[in-house]
Amino acid sequence: MTLIKAFRGLRPVSEHAADVVAPPYDVLNTEEARARARGRPMSFLHISKPEIDLPPGTDPYAPEVYAKGAENLQRLVADGVLKRDPEPCYYVYRLVMGEHVQTGLVAVASVADYDSNRIRKHEFTRPAKEDDRVRQIDALNAQTGPVFLTYRHDGVVDAIIDEVVQTAPEYDLTADDGVRHILWVVNDQDRIVALTERFDAMACLYIADGHHRSAAASRIAAMRRESNPGHTGEEGYNYFLSVIFPDNQMQILDYNRVITDLNGLDGNTFLARVADAFDVEEQSTAYRPDGPARFGMYLAGKWYRLALKPELIPADDPVARLDVSLLHTNLIEPVLGISDPRRDERIDFVGGIRGLQELEKRVDSGEMAVAFSLYPTSMEDLMSVADANEVMPPKSTWFEPKLADGLVSHVLDD
Repeated sequence: MTLIKAFRGLRPVSEHAADVVAPPYDVLNTEEARARARGRPMSFLHISKPEIDLPPGTDPYAPEVYAKGAENLQRLVADGVLKRDPEPCYYVYRLVMGEHVQTGLVAVASVADYDSNRIRKHEFTRPAKEDDRVRQIDALNAQTGPVFLTYRHDGVVDAIIDEVVQTAPEYDLTADDGVRHILWVVNDQDRIVALTERFDAMACLYIADGHHRSAAASRIAAMRRESNPGHTGEEGYNYFLSVIFPDNQMQILDYNRVITDLNGLDGNTFLARVADAFDVEEQSTAYRPDGPARFGMYLAGKWYRLALKPELIPADDPVARLDVSLLHTNLIEPVLGISDPRRDERIDFVGGIRGLQELEKRVDSGEMAVAFSLYPTSMEDLMSVADANEVMPPKSTWFEPKLADGLVSHVLDD
């Protein structure tokens, strides 16, 4: 088995691509998805969020929801909206958001290499979310949400992809949020072999986003392997749908924190406690950190710049030196009394795509007492944590732009 391989993608016919493509299943709630799909019978949301086609109030994890998703997928296939390529292909996928451009490869990646940690993780998964993805993949007999992978950039791969993007794309469309999605089909055997061999020579890949989808794919593969006496290792269920981007094109935004209260402290006492570990400087405007170990803090209508005292920054621990860890270890836990950010309802997280004004809004409304802006986690930090077989704190990375659902799916009987 190779690290990645080409596959017969299930994808929209060209004239319906714009009608099918939808935001990722996990960025919309049910009501947002229902509104987005209204009057759009081909939208992939009918497959990824099928509760929108059932009575309001339906439990999104009910068996009939997964059955409805399978029915909707089969309908789009029967209607000729979605078709499978006759031969295995790779697909080059370019995302354009403003000035940012990133170009990657759609492929299926080896479950065995995920299980052996050659495809490296940096997050824990939550059982309920993992179970949901298992049921969804099993009901559809397909993986429809790609796992977002990355690799240390490689000149040979770059050169092959550069050749492909000089040709006419299969799709070129702009989503509602202004992000442009462009897809090329790679069916040339020489390029397929060259890409397969080049990736197979790599030491590893890294999961950027999609830990629940990849964990679910591993569980599905184990289930089907167990029930298949003729198992060979080449069946479609031994691989999972992925989009793989080079590390030097990835964009990680800040993932900021808001807290409901000051843990019983008044403002002056809180500021004094913060100053034990940070140099605190009031700012005249919103402060976005310009480097690691620096933080913005919005409190009582004022912005502050916090610079962590250098002696508090560990040099040799890839998790402890992350900015999300530094803020937690030196302020959120000892001063604000939040030890478990996964479960404590006093803390919430705001993706950097929403801007610093969202932090001000949450505090000024009285909903939150204090907000913190962070410097984005770097790709090198992410890979260092994964290489050390460690786990990042929750909400450490916010990747933009997001991958679309519906461009290419992977049928498991491939």
